[in-house]
Amino acid sequence: MIKKIYTGLFAMCLALGAVAQQQTKSPEQFLGYALGERFTPHHKIVAYYEHVAATNSNVKLEYYGETNELRPLMVAFISSPSNIDNLEQIRTDNLKRTGVLEGNPVGPKMPIVWLSYNVHGNEAVSSEATMLTLYELVNPANQETKKWLENTLVVMDPCINPDGRDRYAMWYNQKMHAQMNVDINSTEHNEPWPGGRANHYLFDLNRDWAWQQQIESQQRMKLYNKWLPQIHVDFHEQGINNPYYFAPAAEPLHKQITQWQRDFQEVIGRNHAKYFDKNSWFYFTGEVFDLLYPSYGDSYPIFNGAIGMTYEQGGSGRAGIGVLTAEGDTLTLKDRIAHHHTTGLSTIETSSVNATKLVDEFEKFFKENAAAPKGKYKAFVIKGNQNVDNLKSLAELMDKQGIKYGTAGSKSGLKGLNYQSGKAATFSLEKGDMIISAYQPKSVLAQVLFDPNPTLQDSITYDITSWALPYAYGLEAYALETRLDPSEALTFESIENKLIAEKPYAYMAKWNSIQDARFLSDLLNAGIKVRFAELAFELKGEKYDAGTLLITRRGNEVMGDKFDQEVTRLANAHARKLTPAYTGFVDKGKDFGSSDVKFIQKPKVAVLSGQGTSSLSYGEIWHYFEQELGYPMSAIELGDFARADMSEYNVLVMPSGYYSALGESGTKKLQAWVREGGKVIAVENATSFFADKEGFGLKRFASDSDKKALDEKNKAWDEKEQLMAYDLRERLGISTSISGGIFQVTLDKSHPLAFGLGDHYYTLKNGASRYSYLSGGWNVGTIKGMEAHRSGFVGYKAAESQESTLNFGVDNVGRGQVIYFVDNPIFRSFWHQGEFLFANTLFMVGQ
Repeated sequence: MIKKIYTGLFAMCLALGAVAQQQTKSPEQFLGYALGERFTPHHKIVAYYEHVAATNSNVKLEYYGETNELRPLMVAFISSPSNIDNLEQIRTDNLKRTGVLEGNPVGPKMPIVWLSYNVHGNEAVSSEATMLTLYELVNPANQETKKWLENTLVVMDPCINPDGRDRYAMWYNQKMHAQMNVDINSTEHNEPWPGGRANHYLFDLNRDWAWQQQIESQQRMKLYNKWLPQIHVDFHEQGINNPYYFAPAAEPLHKQITQWQRDFQEVIGRNHAKYFDKNSWFYFTGEVFDLLYPSYGDSYPIFNGAIGMTYEQGGSGRAGIGVLTAEGDTLTLKDRIAHHHTTGLSTIETSSVNATKLVDEFEKFFKENAAAPKGKYKAFVIKGNQNVDNLKSLAELMDKQGIKYGTAGSKSGLKGLNYQSGKAATFSLEKGDMIISAYQPKSVLAQVLFDPNPTLQDSITYDITSWALPYAYGLEAYALETRLDPSEALTFESIENKLIAEKPYAYMAKWNSIQDARFLSDLLNAGIKVRFAELAFELKGEKYDAGTLLITRRGNEVMGDKFDQEVTRLANAHARKLTPAYTGFVDKGKDFGSSDVKFIQKPKVAVLSGQGTSSLSYGEIWHYFEQELGYPMSAIELGDFARADMSEYNVLVMPSGYYSALGESGTKKLQAWVREGGKVIAVENATSFFADKEGFGLKRFASDSDKKALDEKNKAWDEKEQLMAYDLRERLGISTSISGGIFQVTLDKSHPLAFGLGDHYYTLKNGASRYSYLSGGWNVGTIKGMEAHRSGFVGYKAAESQESTLNFGVDNVGRGQVIYFVDNPIFRSFWHQGEFLFANTLFMVGQ
């Protein structure tokens, strides 16, 4: 009798399950149009995911955050119903296999396959494909997918970049014709500035996985590191005339990538090829898309033990719902959806077939690297007796990565590579120094992020070739070839200022980090007047560096007693230490009333934007002001500059770009504005606008002796290049390039532009522009030559361009200044010390 009851209940459950499955609508049924007929707004993609989860017991949604424009970020977990019921056990078992969590796994070996879609907003086909793939994973008629999900957990993120996607999708749906228009010249195939590729702040989220500067990355990486999948796929698009690209990846492959990771990319690629061959679809592998730079959606998972892969469909923003290719074929959105859908399912299939091997090799990756790191350097020491704010910021980044660090007691006679000199050196370890050992679960990621000079197996790369964090944070550090483990936690002093009963003459605060700049920004926003010392001074036996902030009572009398309360409150909010001064009469240096103590005129900032400017460069500046400094700025479209009332501003920031659109009248207006006291900050390619232009001091390098020597070298190079084989043409092209080379910059530390930077600044170069020293201005940061090169690829011709060249400086033009940044100091917001350098242009220069 009992057996009959259970049998009946089981039959009823099956029947109810079948009804539920029947209630699941296909994407076409749910949306009211067939996939490929138009682009689906993000909210409808979310709604479809919610519908599938509501009608299937083997799907669970998790909302992990929201974007700057308040669109939801979400993933779906898809597996068998019993696996979904046991998600937490699967997760913790997986982390125990990595060593991130202690203990032994108790459940079966189950690979986690993470599929990420639409990181670039105008590569919009992937979020269309994700709905079809999701449907097939729950489709009761599809017995294959049902079988795969018995031993595989699939995680699908339908749209990493909802803000960029909707910027593109909404625009395209407005411009598209009623009938498919494949003419590449038609408006729907030509996005306006800034395009839909980037997120709200116009950042490329596919370059932000390691640095996590954007809100989408920060929230996603918290979730990703809670799971650490065995497989991660990033779905993309490329040009309309390209076919489909899938793994294996191209050289250079980082030396930390294991043979298993390489081999399994091949296994997956061959499985994809099976389906593409059957359908006569074109594809290619092993070209263009390398695995060196650690902040991609394929490389970052690789360095966290996964098989990380990029899939690239031909199309992108220009393709729309259909476009005519160079070969005369029509590439449709429906075609593109089919290709991404096929590789998505093929990835899951291959993972399911190789489930045990995937999990075993994943576990082996972590255990072997933690026990015997294969990189040259086994430990990294960052000295603690330096810029504590930068050290703390570095520690915060390590916390985001799950990389362990600590400190230990004193020890002398240690040997390691000194990042600053680029040479081997002997140093002493002191308590408070940060130690990052490679003997830990996140061994590979730590070694990659701190690698002083990554090995290039091939110099043709897709992105920058160096990124070592001690350079980015401006910190003295050493890379050791021997093991060194921390023995205790590294802690940082907490700062809380008490309200002083006795009213001081002034409050003093240091100036050497972006955190100090944020504090100053909030002081100015609160209407508090601030000064700074242009020269170092001593008071009551203490030394204070040039740039020290002086928040004097004089000038702030209107605030009354609230002055002390507000200054103290803001200092505590930013964890800034205040030192009271009860006199303006210093022991050494200049008194507080001296003309060498400068009053900070509140910057009124305009930033040029729009067609002609780099959207990425503008986005970095926009994000910098709003999210890093918390300081107001106005954006002026380049086309509106001629009629803009520039008397409202005293600072104009020119992002990297090409400014021919300013024309003669715009140039004259700009020059007149500067002469009247305005300050221009020109970033990267914007410097070329001023080069060799009458009225400005920036000149392209052109000394007679230099030209003669270069002409002789060019003659020798020309002869060599004329005989170069055709298949080496790409290598010829990179001879004049610099792909993220790190150079030590020689500083004029007495100039306000260099205040707080310490003895060294390291610049990340993504170009080989060479400018002469300014004859009528201040050459604050210069590069002496290739002896200043520390890391990264420099083409053999580009190497010549780094001899005696300006890197950043101040050009005096009438009563104003033009500050030239030959390199971008706030590149992708991860070049931490550059953010502080940029703050000097706003608050210190020209006061």
